Amino acid sequence: MTSVHNIAPPAAAFRHDWTRAQVIALFETPFNDLLFDAQTVHRRYFAPNQVQISTLLSIKTGGCPEDCGYCSQSAHHDADLQREALMDVEQVLQAARTAQANGATRFCMGAAWRSPRAKDFDRVLAMVEGVKELGLQTCMTLGMLTEQQALQLRDAGLDYYNHNLDTSPEYYGEVITTRTYQDRLDTLAHVRDAGMHVCSGGIVGMGESRSDRAGLLQQLANLPSHPESVPINMLVRVEGTPLADVEALDPLEFVRTVAVARLMMPAAFVRLSAGRTAMSDEAQALCFLAGANSIFYGERLLTTDNPGVNHDRNLFERLGIEMMQ
Repeated sequence: MTSVHNIAPPAAAFRHDWTRAQVIALFETPFNDLLFDAQTVHRRYFAPNQVQISTLLSIKTGGCPEDCGYCSQSAHHDADLQREALMDVEQVLQAARTAQANGATRFCMGAAWRSPRAKDFDRVLAMVEGVKELGLQTCMTLGMLTEQQALQLRDAGLDYYNHNLDTSPEYYGEVITTRTYQDRLDTLAHVRDAGMHVCSGGIVGMGESRSDRAGLLQQLANLPSHPESVPINMLVRVEGTPLADVEALDPLEFVRTVAVARLMMPAAFVRLSAGRTAMSDEAQALCFLAGANSIFYGERLLTTDNPGVNHDRNLFERLGIEMMQ
């Protein structure tokens, strides 16, 4: 079945003036009421039983100069990760063909860089062009971008650029010191100004407070235009990283985060991203009820495990969920 995505109202119809207190109030709504409200909003803009499928490939792994406390790819940490050079274009295209055969409609490529290097950029652009020619939507996450780099990626056919805000402005310094919050906002502005779609979300379960989770969503929803895609990641605690021993987040708090994201950004695709291997099928089902309608599909997310394709297909069958075409 083809996807059903209702025509969204003009962007001006969406709110961009949320206060922190208002977002916290959404989080504090009784659970059943919150999910009912989120599902009601979800059905205004999307078919309720369809999920968009993306596949993520690490095209350059490890050795990143940033010190993001959650990331096994940081050169600052002692995670057991083997560095890998930038992949060849044909390797990437073969992975894209496999993803497409498995039902993916969007192919995302990630490189562990602070920002793209000039000597590698032509190869990156060729990857975008090649994946686009396969008929897939294209997405990349390469770190910070200049205005010129954003324009070059757009001209190559890039549909989405991912650059997460990660957490609230107040908690950000507890997780990352090598890149500022404003750096991230500047990259999102370059992407938007170039005419590409924005993919931006964050990570929960890093030891932050509910107020910080509210602050992350406040920042995203108060951007001049809502991100078209909002990935919500559950922290994957990796040995050798500073956040390896942080206390696990209550799964119901994760579901609340998804529901509040749906209420605040009604027409965005809200994606269940990292951390699904630690979630029960029941928790994932609640996330879909709360308005999640996109997942990463495949056994790896950059450097961490992801539920297998067969497991996801089985879950979709049990829930009566179809993959968007």
